[in-house]
Amino acid sequence: MRKVITMSILTSVAMLAVAGCINATSGGESATKREVIETYASGVHALYSESLASAREMDQAISVFLADPDPSTLEAAKRAWLRARDDYGPTEAFRFYGGPIDDDDGPEGLINAWPLDEGYIDYVDGAPNSGIINMASEYPTIDAEMLVSLNEEGGEEYVSTGWHAIEFLLWGQDLNAAGPGSRPVSDYTTSPQAERRTTYLATASDLLVTHLQGLVDEWAPNDSSNYRASFVSADENVALNRIITGIGELSRGELAGERMTVAYQERSQEDEHSCFSDNTIADIIGNAEGIRMVLHGEYGSVNGPGVIDLVEAEDEVLADQLRDQVAQSLHLASRIPEPFDQHLTSTAADSGVGRSSILRTIEALEDQTDTIVSAASAIGITISVS
Repeated sequence: MRKVITMSILTSVAMLAVAGCINATSGGESATKREVIETYASGVHALYSESLASAREMDQAISVFLADPDPSTLEAAKRAWLRARDDYGPTEAFRFYGGPIDDDDGPEGLINAWPLDEGYIDYVDGAPNSGIINMASEYPTIDAEMLVSLNEEGGEEYVSTGWHAIEFLLWGQDLNAAGPGSRPVSDYTTSPQAERRTTYLATASDLLVTHLQGLVDEWAPNDSSNYRASFVSADENVALNRIITGIGELSRGELAGERMTVAYQERSQEDEHSCFSDNTIADIIGNAEGIRMVLHGEYGSVNGPGVIDLVEAEDEVLADQLRDQVAQSLHLASRIPEPFDQHLTSTAADSGVGRSSILRTIEALEDQTDTIVSAASAIGITISVS
């Protein structure tokens, strides 16, 4: 299932890249900074809207499963999570500059915090009574207010909401060397905590939809009081600084660094991003695709001038270099053998295909980040990335 989705993403990337080259060269006029900013704002709204729509579909699939728990409805809920996760991945390119998702009051930590201490939520191997679900005397009522208040309470690994909390409640711990977790349906039927687990999963799914709706609202057009209004009316160089900082920071500090290098160096399966579902490689590709979207101004249903069009007007060689590097990092990410966690074990050789492919992808992302910084400078923008 993941290979089909990954190949679909890469096919779309290739088609969009060709279209982007045509759009960039056929108009005969150079893009303006204002056009790039407006396209970006429309693209952000479009991608968050797509993510919200698929999260709602996931929420419905989870509701169907919880109303009638059996292997088929559980599998359908898992598939819905995977589809929704694919839509969310590219939106991570809209972070890291104090926008509505990760300003001081932003919901990012409630949406996508990780790594997750599974024992904070539910039972784990060797600790059958651990977690909020099994601590009825301490947490008698499971509701949205409580889960939000407990998220990252006492430490960043104590995650109680978001994508990965839902993922864990669907798949369970990944104790399978060859595949993802395999939480039994009985956890939602005959288990002593089935009712509390049902309430927790339903509440966490509803919360994710609520938080995504908030982001859609902040980027909606024709609202003079939301974040988008202030973003598009800001000084052009200020807005572009935010846009390029977002993709630069994602490229190296977050994706190449926190999400790949840490797991690679520590050989820690607990540090992979979507460890319960074995969806980590698709996560990596989705994040890298978000960077490509911003550079090319191609956001699915929204297309227009992108950052790379501004760079090309100043330095065609640099723009071509950046295009090639972004395409290469996406290609290398797609070549990492699944599952990701099997390249993090103590027996995995650095010279093996798995670890070598991870390292090459990390290096490609780091190299493209240097070029992103140079590209920003070429259009008069100075950014600083981790």
